[in-house]
Amino acid sequence: MTTLKEKEGGAPARKGAPRPSGRSSSGEIRRQAAATPWLFLAPYLVLFIAFVLVPIVFGAWISLHTWDYTRPLKPFVGLENYTELFSPDSRQFSNFWGSMQATGIFTLFSVPLLLVVPLAVALLMAKKFPGRNLFRAIYFAPYVLGVAVIGVMWRYLLDNNIGLVNYYLGLLGLPNDINWTTSTPAAWVALVGVTVWWTLGFNAVIYLAGLQDIPAELYEAARMDGAGPWQQFVNVTIPGLRPVLSFVTLTTLIASVNMFGQSYLLTQGGPGRETRTAIYQIADTGLRNFQMGSAAAMSYVLTVFLMALSLLVFWLFRERKDPR
Repeated sequence: MTTLKEKEGGAPARKGAPRPSGRSSSGEIRRQAAATPWLFLAPYLVLFIAFVLVPIVFGAWISLHTWDYTRPLKPFVGLENYTELFSPDSRQFSNFWGSMQATGIFTLFSVPLLLVVPLAVALLMAKKFPGRNLFRAIYFAPYVLGVAVIGVMWRYLLDNNIGLVNYYLGLLGLPNDINWTTSTPAAWVALVGVTVWWTLGFNAVIYLAGLQDIPAELYEAARMDGAGPWQQFVNVTIPGLRPVLSFVTLTTLIASVNMFGQSYLLTQGGPGRETRTAIYQIADTGLRNFQMGSAAAMSYVLTVFLMALSLLVFWLFRERKDPR
C-alpha cells in the first residue's frame, strides 16, 4: 500500500529511521558564539604576547646571565646580578641605589604638584567664562610636545649665560646667575618645574572629565544645607573624584618613577650623579656599559618597588564601608 507521501512523489518513510534533530546545529552555534570574543581579542592578544609577555620572560632570562650583546658567550650566573645590587661591596650597589634615591626625590616633589596644580586648573576651567576653550587648549598644548622638544627648549631657556629665565629674574631684581642645570638644588627645581609645566594639561583634562560627571544636584543640595565653597569641595567634589584621583595618582606615580628624558636632556644626570634617575642608570648600564644582565636585574627590582607603590595607592583609595 502506498502512502500519501509516496503518491506525492516523496520518498517512502522507513521504519526506525532517525529523525532530524536540532542538537547538532545548536551546539555548532554555541561553539561559534564562544569563539567570537576570542576572534575580536586575537589582534590585541598577539600584540600583548609579542610586546609584553615575551619581553618580560626574556628580560628575566637575561637578568640571570652575564649578558653582553657584543659577545657570543653569555654565561649563566643565576641570581648574582641581583645579589650585587644588595651587596655594599659591589660596584653596582652605590650606582643603583644612588639612582633610586634620585628617583625618590623627583617623585616626592613632582607627584604632589601634579595632583594639586592640575586639579586647581580643572576647577577653574570647569567654570563658564569667555574664552574658556582657548584656555583649555593653552594648558593642554605643552603635553602634545615630545620630551626631546621640551628638553632642548628648556635647556636653552635655563642656560646660565643666555637663558631667558635668568634674564627675566634679573629684570625683577632677583638673582640672575642661577646654575639651573649644573647645581643642586636648582637642578631639581628645574626638573620638577619643567615636568609640571609639561604634563599638568593631561591630568587637568582627566580631572575636568571627572568634574563634569559629578551630578549638579549634589552641589545644589549642599548649598541648601548651608555648605560653603570649601565644604562643597571637601564633601562633594573630592568624594565624587575618588576614582579619577586614584587613576591620576597611579599614572602620575608611574610616570615620575620612570622619568628619564628630562634628566638626560636638561642636566645629563649632573651635577655628578645627583639627578641620574633609576631609568637613566639602567639605560647607561645596559646600553653604554654593555651589562644587560645587571640592567635587567635593576629593572626588575625597580618593578617590585613600583608594584608596592601601586598597591599602596589602591589601598589608600579603596572604598571604605560605613561602620553603621
